Parts: sequence; structure tokens; C-alpha cells
Amino acid sequence: MTLEGNELAVPTARVHDINIYYEARGEGEPLLLIMGLGGGSSMWWHQVEAFSEEHRVVTFDYRGVGRSDKPDIPYSVEMLVGDTVGLLESLEIGSAHIYGLSMGGMIAQEIALRRPEMVTSLILGATSCGGSHAIAPSHETLQALFGSLTLPPAEAASAVASLIFSPAFIESSPGQIKEMMARGMESPPSPHGFRRQAEAIAGFDSYDRLGEISVPTLVIAGTEDRLLPFENSRVLASRIPDAELALLDGAGHGYIWEVADEADRIVLQFLRRHRGQA
Repeated sequence: MTLEGNELAVPTARVHDINIYYEARGEGEPLLLIMGLGGGSSMWWHQVEAFSEEHRVVTFDYRGVGRSDKPDIPYSVEMLVGDTVGLLESLEIGSAHIYGLSMGGMIAQEIALRRPEMVTSLILGATSCGGSHAIAPSHETLQALFGSLTLPPAEAASAVASLIFSPAFIESSPGQIKEMMARGMESPPSPHGFRRQAEAIAGFDSYDRLGEISVPTLVIAGTEDRLLPFENSRVLASRIPDAELALLDGAGHGYIWEVADEADRIVLQFLRRHRGQA
């Protein structure tokens, strides 16, 4: 970070044509956390606390989100991969454990396929291979997701919460969900950023290439995921050589908050088994 006048400048890296906001905490082998569609660095608060005791944890805001630049131009998977790899390079990180959630899991797959030397191990959370082999959410779920973009912030947060958490958690923990959504929205997407990201991954398809992933891989998901049904994780684990599969019974798409302690424990155990492989 640098001082500008009397204010502390936010940490940004110049990557290609944009400034990317990032945060780094802890020491040890690097661990990059990549959030899903429209999500930013603030959504990883629980994982940063859990993982930074053993790792140098890096989070960031995609282009179109939070404190990163938000150009309203066509985005592509190649562009988002380039941004992510460029951030690692700017931080002089040659190889990192990479944990991608939802859309972030798609970007993580692409990095492992295109730049395997930069991936120490791979964690794919609540994501899919895309294309015709992916198990899609219902039409109603997609309508509700994109419809939330036109709602006022409080209503949008409530609508999204109904999609990412399991019905049981929604019924039992309304106060906790409200707090979680407020923290997550500290790095909100711009409407066009959300749309451009969605357009970028619409044609994503890694199915035929999954057998080329050569790094240790953990696939993890909740069994009550409405946005990317957990059967997608079974497909990934069956196609990636020697991949491990962890299913969190009863948890939704937002398992990283809903069952945070259990999920983080599984991920940490995986990371410890693959430490020192960079």
C-alpha cells in the first residue's frame, strides 16, 4: 500500500487494462481465493480468518466488481483468466493453491488447464464443467437470480439469499443471513459487470479437457445447491484424475458461509496434505 496525501491508498495492481483491488493476509504458501459471479473479496471473510494462520491468503475483486475497475466492454473467460494470472504475477507469486467458488471454480479450472505450473493444488467449490454435460439450475432459479439486479439493494440481498442458502438454514438463521449478506455486499458488482461476467462464462465448457488437469484437486459442494446442483461436482470429480469429492449434506450454494467451519476444515486438511509441492 502507498500513502496519497492524508489517506491510505487501497492496494491495487495494474493488470493489462485495469486496476485490480486485492488483499493479502498471513504468511506461508500462497492461497488464492476466487469468488463467484458478481462476488468480491469481502465475501471470503470467514475463509481469510481460517486460512491465513497457515497461508498467505490473497483475495481480489474481479473486473466489474467492488473496488476494481468496471469497464463496460465484452468480457471473456480468457480475459478473466488473464486478469487472475496477471494479479499473481504482479504479486510475484509463481505458484499458488487456488480455491475457486462457482464462476471462480470455472476460472480456476482454466488456470489449471492453461497454466498448470502456477497451480500447487486446486479446490473447486460449487461449480461445474459448463456446456452440455453440466446440470443446469431451473429456469425459475435463473429468472430470480437475474431479476435481483433490478431490485433495491436490500430486496436484492434477500432475493439472492433465498437462492444461495438451503431452506432449512433460511428458516433457522435469518439474523445470521442478514449479517452475512451485508458483509458480502461490501464489494458489490456493478449491474453491467454482473451481466458481462455472466456473458463471459455462458460458453464455458471444460468437460472434454478435465482429464488434462494434473494437479491435486478437491471438489466440494452442498447437496442443497439450487444454482449449480451438486451433481455437477460428481461430474468434475469423475473426470479429473484422482480428484477428491466432498459433499456437505444439506448445505446450499453458499456453503462457505452456511457450514463454514466444516467446509474450511475439509479444505485445510486437503491443503496440508499438498503443502510444499510448489
